[in-house]
Amino acid sequence: MAEQETPSFTIEKLYVKDLSLEVPNAPAVFLERETPEINLQLRTGAAKVGDDIFEVTLTTTVTAKIGEKTVFLVEIGQAGLFRIRHVPEENIEPLLAIACPNILFPYAREVVADAVTRAGFAPVVLQPVNFEAMYAARAQQAQQAQQEQPAGHA
Repeated sequence: MAEQETPSFTIEKLYVKDLSLEVPNAPAVFLERETPEINLQLRTGAAKVGDDIFEVTLTTTVTAKIGEKTVFLVEIGQAGLFRIRHVPEENIEPLLAIACPNILFPYAREVVADAVTRAGFAPVVLQPVNFEAMYAARAQQAQQAQQEQPAGHA
């Protein structure tokens, strides 16, 4: 009987893959006295890029608006290369969808705060995100969608 290999999960590289900052209504927006409404959107994506190597990208979009007027928009693609070895297949997806975004989020949060400050605004400090709950909600939606599919005709 072959000896079981020990599972391992390591960070190979963390990096900013994409960064965009827009202040479309400058300079007039700097004269506004109202506090903008902040909207946060998160997306995760993963791709196998080599033997046991996965790239995970956490795309964080922060939009600040006063009414319909955009004050600023920041979008960052914070990415990482992760080596996953000898992990059971059913555990890889949760690693990519929960553990990796948890590692990437603090870096994305720092870049967002820095970019917003450099654009001339008070920093936006993003609150922690529960990626496990996001993953569970997506899994539940997928299961419901699958159950709602009409059964094939015999």
